[in-house]
Amino acid sequence: MIEKSWLIPLLPFLGFLVNALGIQQIPKKAAGIIGSTSVLFSFVLSLLVFFELKGSDAGAVTVKLFDWISVGSLHIPFSFYIDPLTCVWLLIITGIGFLIHVYSAGYMHDDEGFGKFFSYLNLFVFFMLLLVMGAGYLIMFIGWEGVGLCSYLLIGFWYKNDAYNDAAKKAFIMNRIGDLGFLLGVFLLIGTFGSTDFTEIFPQAAGFQSGDPRLLAITLCLFIGAVGKSAQLPLYTWLPDAMAGPTPVSALIHAATMVTAGIYMVARSNILYALSPVSMTVVAVTGLATAVFAALIAISQNDIKKVLAYSTVSQLGYMFLALGVGAFTGAVFHVMTHAFFKALLFLGAGSVIHALHNQQDMRRMGGLKKAMPITFATMLLATLAISGIPPFSGFFSKDEILAHAFFHEPLLWVIGFAAALLTAFYMFRMMFLTFWGEFRGTEQEKQHLHESPSTMTIPLIVLAVLSVIGGFLGLPEVMAHQAHLLGAYLAPVFAQSKEVLPAMHVSHSTEWLLMAISVLGVLGSIGIAWSMYVKKKTIPREESVRRTGLMALSYHKFYVDELYEAVVARPLNALSVFFYRIMDIRVIDGLVNGIGKTIVAFSSTLRLWQTGRIGSYLFYMVAGIILIFLLNYLIF
Repeated sequence: MIEKSWLIPLLPFLGFLVNALGIQQIPKKAAGIIGSTSVLFSFVLSLLVFFELKGSDAGAVTVKLFDWISVGSLHIPFSFYIDPLTCVWLLIITGIGFLIHVYSAGYMHDDEGFGKFFSYLNLFVFFMLLLVMGAGYLIMFIGWEGVGLCSYLLIGFWYKNDAYNDAAKKAFIMNRIGDLGFLLGVFLLIGTFGSTDFTEIFPQAAGFQSGDPRLLAITLCLFIGAVGKSAQLPLYTWLPDAMAGPTPVSALIHAATMVTAGIYMVARSNILYALSPVSMTVVAVTGLATAVFAALIAISQNDIKKVLAYSTVSQLGYMFLALGVGAFTGAVFHVMTHAFFKALLFLGAGSVIHALHNQQDMRRMGGLKKAMPITFATMLLATLAISGIPPFSGFFSKDEILAHAFFHEPLLWVIGFAAALLTAFYMFRMMFLTFWGEFRGTEQEKQHLHESPSTMTIPLIVLAVLSVIGGFLGLPEVMAHQAHLLGAYLAPVFAQSKEVLPAMHVSHSTEWLLMAISVLGVLGSIGIAWSMYVKKKTIPREESVRRTGLMALSYHKFYVDELYEAVVARPLNALSVFFYRIMDIRVIDGLVNGIGKTIVAFSSTLRLWQTGRIGSYLFYMVAGIILIFLLNYLIF
């Protein structure tokens, strides 16, 4: 089956083609079935590939499709690389992607662009699969750019709204900044290793000395690409604005595709980063700073999707922290558990928004747990998971990251722990404001409160089960004899970097102590949120009420958008206006138009000589002859 793995991305691509070409003819129901089943078949094929690879002795298989680029000594075939890391991502993309497709059939049922929406979703899945299956950085880059295009199409799906279009453009442009870094990294890889293929680069890289400046330059350039794609400081502002797109899109971007691309790329390049300690530090510090910064913003947001968006930015920061301290398996583990509970949270938020007729402000919600019991129960499980409550999945993956951070530098653990406390607070703040207390919406909305249809609730239930049990794939050694199944499965992928990096060693007593502190702290944060929003029934202030101090900074997102507007956007706009009014209109237009006007004026004057009268021509001729004689006499 591995030799036929090219079918995995091909099926969603065919789904895209069929739905795109038949937009006007294919009924909505058929478009939904085509879009969903194409991803379902890819998921089944991914499972077959997973089991075949697991049952074989081969750690990785390269599937060559055709010769692609041949320039001088550089030969780049179009190939897929199937190893345990690829398989994990294949299952996440196709499995979560399929559930999101099924959910979309119910959520987008009344939308006039139903078929177009499913064609875009299929295309998104296709490019993400291409990204993780590519046997080299160049094929990865095709998928990288493809998901950028699809995010632009889907974020701005409701294109008649200018604000949504601006959000789509913002995502597209900010990602291009990161993509430039990625592209420079690819050029450096070609210059250093003469190839872009993993199987040629990584064995060569293993022979480099730690701290080699070439590896430092390559890893930093690649990381710039990861910063843009995975929304880290300072290129994170596009992701919260990407909430403008339909909610299933948010779930797809945040859980199964796009934003995990940066994590995948760094994890795939683990040997390059393991040999670049400076880059590892940059990755860890950037991730940790992002985790705390985004969590501080999330605690004061009132749009339910914005809370989840900043939560994603923060959790991605955790994953980069893991990569930066050498916990590559921990990063992948958190990608997996995060995919379960974050997809569930977004789809649950979509269910709430669907019931409230597009109301997203949590100040207008409250008391929904009776009207929407399935949505409430599943979102509660996801919230417990992301908050790090045992035995839910997020507890194990987050604990693994914090344990590695403690081993690397205790200060990193302290800051990471602080971010975990903030996470528990803002997530339960969202739950309490949405599902507890009295309903604060309009009477009309209250009369129409209802649970979502089964096409939407079944994916919620499946994801809830995964959010609960998913963490058992990564049980720590201190808890189980056969510890960390996922770590054992991924061991061949990170074998080279494991030889370079120091092995983590934290005593069992210390690990138990860290876990106990973490759980008690999280329970304390939940208690504070309960006291504020359930016991005291605090409702966040309205927009018009002035905020001060840290609350104002948090509510206004630390004015980063305003800072970018003042430092980047306005100067560039002013420069553009200058070039338009001075250089374009006056200099270039003046020069071009001046030449044209001069020639026209000269021609007009010359035209007067062409009178058509023979007498005039004879006069000019005689005058010319006399002039020649005079000049000849005066000069010679």
